[in-house]
Amino acid sequence: MRKGFVYLFAIIDWYSRKIIDWELSTTLGTEFCPRCLKRAVIKQGVPEIFNTDQGCQFTSEKWASQLKEYGVAISMNGKGRWIDNAIIERF
Repeated sequence: MRKGFVYLFAIIDWYSRKIIDWELSTTLGTEFCPRCLKRAVIKQGVPEIFNTDQGCQFTSEKWASQLKEYGVAISMNGKGRWIDNAIIERF
């Protein structure tokens, strides 16, 4: 963007390939991802597994504790392995 970055966090259902929820942020903080996850759980229920890359939002205690609270298995791509999450990367 002209005056900085905008970060998109989107949650996709790998089976249907539909976007369940998304949020934009002008900072790379950790607050917007758990907020989006909470909305997605309300809409679709609790997933068994949640896969992300190794970004700072997803390695934060705030993110991990929310997934643990829901009883969700945490899955992360290998370092530099964008292809592990190709479905959302393509979106």
